[in-house]
Amino acid sequence: MYQAGLVLEGGGMKGVYSSGVLEFFLEKGLEFSSCYGVSAGACSLCSFLSKQKGRAYNVSVDYLDDKEYCSLYSLLTTGDLFGADMCYRKIPDELSPYDHDTFMKYSGDFYSVVTNIETGEPEYIPIKDLRKDIVAIRASASLPLVSRNVEINGKLYLDGGISDGIPLRRSMEDGNRKNVVVMTKEVGYRRKPSSMLGLTKMYYRKYPKVYELMKDRHIVYNDTLDLIEEQVKAGNTFLIQPKRKSEVGRIEKDKDKLKALYEEGYRDAKDYYEDLLKFLNDDAVKGEN
Repeated sequence: MYQAGLVLEGGGMKGVYSSGVLEFFLEKGLEFSSCYGVSAGACSLCSFLSKQKGRAYNVSVDYLDDKEYCSLYSLLTTGDLFGADMCYRKIPDELSPYDHDTFMKYSGDFYSVVTNIETGEPEYIPIKDLRKDIVAIRASASLPLVSRNVEINGKLYLDGGISDGIPLRRSMEDGNRKNVVVMTKEVGYRRKPSSMLGLTKMYYRKYPKVYELMKDRHIVYNDTLDLIEEQVKAGNTFLIQPKRKSEVGRIEKDKDKLKALYEEGYRDAKDYYEDLLKFLNDDAVKGEN
């Protein structure tokens, strides 16, 4: 196991890119002492840490035609575009059984990033037993406006990407001198101001922090991109991300597009593998005495 942080961005269905990267990591037996997942990134990490090859991708594409998985029907009848019962009970318990025993053998730390909608702060919930902690994965992946608020211990949460889209800074604060960041946004991407601020302000009028976060989200996100660039140049962070903009949308139903993006992630991980090993095995970290 490498003493390093593995940091995964979200991105809705674009998360199949990360699933492809992790699939290659699984084949090579790569393990990291700390893992941080946001939204779709947290979902992908679940199958990575249970070492179930192909599962993350299959869960993303096998149920696209099921109205209980992701549909307007689900949104109108349950309040969740991605059906909570389908995604967080039926799939892991019945349709694509989760290997809890293997997950429990993971000796590192796994954090699901969520946003407390009352305080506006990101929280990093440790995932120790997915039987009990899967609610934190659901919270991290609960997209604003198309998901119900998720209650955990009396507090309300939504998508971790609202407050900390790429938690590299948190991993560094936790003492990880080396970090591997997997992004779903392409090289050169910069986030723009949200076009849904009016609706967000009205919809979350009882939780004004959500509006404030969405209003400033592009600023916070782009500051994180600057941090990543700085840390890559310093030799402390290894970045894997798509080289070009994907045709896959955040909510995507085209299986061919999803397969292509998944395979792109796998190829990129394979292409970077030798450089990644050199990075992970190099004890010297630039910028430190």
